[in-house]
Amino acid sequence: AVVSTQSTGQQSMANGARQQGRYASNTVRNPMLPMTELMMNQEPLNSNILNNANPQEQKQMLGEKLYPIIQAAQPELAGKITGMLLEMENSEILHMLEDSSSLNSKVNEAVAVLQAHQQKLADQQKIAK
Repeated sequence: AVVSTQSTGQQSMANGARQQGRYASNTVRNPMLPMTELMMNQEPLNSNILNNANPQEQKQMLGEKLYPIIQAAQPELAGKITGMLLEMENSEILHMLEDSSSLNSKVNEAVAVLQAHQQKLADQQKIAK
């Protein structure tokens, strides 16, 4: 009985990670833990450091901070989500790097957008057939 409980628990976590939009109350905690831990373990990126870099280098530096944090919560979508978040203003990205709940909220929003886009593509393929 213990073995099946463990495998069921793992399955629930996997489902929670895939279906965040539907089960928001269950999944808010799970992705936050790795995000918060990773954010605390990183050296902070401040606006002084960014201001001394050109715009392309600034986005690169921000992306290098964001990606490992996002990868912990959404490994399969980390690249796309990081790219989506890098479209935001640098000041907003810096705020998210300091506030894990803000970052988690934006990551969940990006996942919802990506899922909606995938659904739209799937629906278009059905219509085309």
